[in-house]
Amino acid sequence: MTGARPPTAEKRRAEERGGAGAAFQEAAPGRKLRLESAAGDMRGAPGAGWALAALLLAASMLSAALLAPGGSPEQGAEAEPQRDLDLDKKRHVELKMDQALLLIHNERLGTNLTVSWKSERCYCCLFQFLVNVSQSGEPGKPSIAAVSVSTQHRSVLQINDTLEEKEICRLEYKFGEFGNYSVLVKDTYNGVSEIACDLVVNKNPVDSDLPVTIAFLIGLSLVIAISFLRLLLSLDDFSNWISKAINSRETDRLINSELGSPSRADPLSGDIQPEMWRQVGSPYRLRCVDTFRGLALILMVFVNYGGGKYWYFKHSSWNGLTVADLVFPWFVFIMGSSIFLSMTSILQRGCSKFKLLGKIAWRSFLLICIGIFIVNPNYCLGPLSWDKVRIPGVLQRLGVTYFVVAVLELLFAKPMLENCVLERSCPFLRDITDSWPQWLFILILESIWLGLTFLLPVPGCPTGYLGPGGIGDFGKYPNCTGGAAGYIDRLLLGDDHLYQHPSSAVLYHTKVAYDPEGILGTINSIVMAFLGVQAGKILLYYKDQTKDILIRFTVWCFILGLISVALTKVSENEAFIPINKNLWSISYVTTLSSFAFFILLVLYPVVDVRGLWTGAPFFYPGMNSILVYVGHEVFEDYFPFQWKLKDNQSHKEHLTQNIVATALWVLIAYILYKKKIFWKI
Repeated sequence: MTGARPPTAEKRRAEERGGAGAAFQEAAPGRKLRLESAAGDMRGAPGAGWALAALLLAASMLSAALLAPGGSPEQGAEAEPQRDLDLDKKRHVELKMDQALLLIHNERLGTNLTVSWKSERCYCCLFQFLVNVSQSGEPGKPSIAAVSVSTQHRSVLQINDTLEEKEICRLEYKFGEFGNYSVLVKDTYNGVSEIACDLVVNKNPVDSDLPVTIAFLIGLSLVIAISFLRLLLSLDDFSNWISKAINSRETDRLINSELGSPSRADPLSGDIQPEMWRQVGSPYRLRCVDTFRGLALILMVFVNYGGGKYWYFKHSSWNGLTVADLVFPWFVFIMGSSIFLSMTSILQRGCSKFKLLGKIAWRSFLLICIGIFIVNPNYCLGPLSWDKVRIPGVLQRLGVTYFVVAVLELLFAKPMLENCVLERSCPFLRDITDSWPQWLFILILESIWLGLTFLLPVPGCPTGYLGPGGIGDFGKYPNCTGGAAGYIDRLLLGDDHLYQHPSSAVLYHTKVAYDPEGILGTINSIVMAFLGVQAGKILLYYKDQTKDILIRFTVWCFILGLISVALTKVSENEAFIPINKNLWSISYVTTLSSFAFFILLVLYPVVDVRGLWTGAPFFYPGMNSILVYVGHEVFEDYFPFQWKLKDNQSHKEHLTQNIVATALWVLIAYILYKKKIFWKI
């Protein structure tokens, strides 16, 4: 989600990008940007939302206090035992986050060493030069070279004889952050002359995951506290005591203003009736859908703000999944569900298909325009250079996906059967059989993706190549990043209009531009949105038939999971089609769609049927997702979402800052919800 950004933001994006999710409001399409007020129903005791928001902010502040670092860990060789004081200056290395100090001791006389390395996560990669170590000058006085090594993943070290260019030894080790290590290379004589390479820990590393553990425990404590409070509120004696402490008339007035009708829910017990379908703007709006969207949105905000600079909160360099890779496809999936629910509502209110088509086109156009604005923020660097404008992006892909799926549903939309509406029963598998034209179109689209991906000739690259290029595949195809997907983007859009810092550059050292929101991947984005439409049809056609809905969600989850197993062979890299966010491979779509059906399988009965959870706090940003998404992007570098850190190389401080910034957007979304302000397009 970058273009020509200010230097600090560009650097941060280059570390974290590969494509990130975006959220936006899925209510009825509109013809213009507007701030809209509408009535939303609250579930829970009066003021419970404010208490929740206050607790959330308090938890963030507590996180800031607990995670605030004391002193920075000693970095460099100053922690090394002072055996050779005259070498201290040579050993000193300025360590950054996710780095450790490695000292190579060459005790061999007359042999210069070359040390290379590669990450265990870098599949079929060339070794990269690390450091040269000169020969030992005299016995017992080794030559020492100091270098920083990555601690994010397990490292593979290769030590070669420089002159003979042959491997002496190879070590695999997971270094710890700010640790101090030595590799001792020496000759041994145990009857046979051998070369020994021993790794010694001079100084233990810090526990870099401790801040995440503390933050998780704080969040868990918050959930337990809120659950306990809800339990107390459900008890009659406690409720009666609360009622005596406050003005009952004022309480009734607040309940009525929030819920519209006291008979719809008991605010103290939290007993939500299954009929609670109506939300802002649509009679078919489910709370679990907005909760799911908000969950993905909050996760996306946290990830985009840095995620504490942890590797698992950044996008995977190529194949595989990290937390950051989950959010965008879930937005796409839930967008598909919302398309069907909102479109059904609009058509039943008497809106003509032609008029709705115009609204769909206008909304798609606005999404694309907003997306181009967000990924090209040149306001700090002067006038925008049209030669460098990034064209693809998150909102751009969402706009195109929304248009195709919405038009497809509009063309083949059928009126709801009377017995589906009144008797709440539908013919078996109507959610599938009514959609056979759409399914045919989706299968054709997927055939196009498979054909182009595996059959399109790409100059200088093997046909059907799915790799990252760079130093991957032992450096055979350095300029083939993304295969057909990258080639099509570079051919149709040009290198300068693509994302310049793909996540593949982190481990694979790729040099060519590659956009994770490119043209070919949009096909599978449409496929995923259509799977979301399928979920929406299940929710609507079998409304209030909880068992039928849950069975269908389970079946879809199981089927898509089996497809993923078949495509990936349960392997990250040795798959027919690996799970890959940069390519938006079909296995990536089926895997994340399976997860999405599972999440709905859990959320629907808990939130909408039993009312055991209101969806807070995720429900609030889910109701105002376009505002939260655009706002968090635009104000990313402004206080209070970012401030100067005392120690910029501390996971603790980054995590604290990112938690506070994310919590503030939850609070903003809650306040806007209470003010009945919703930004739609």
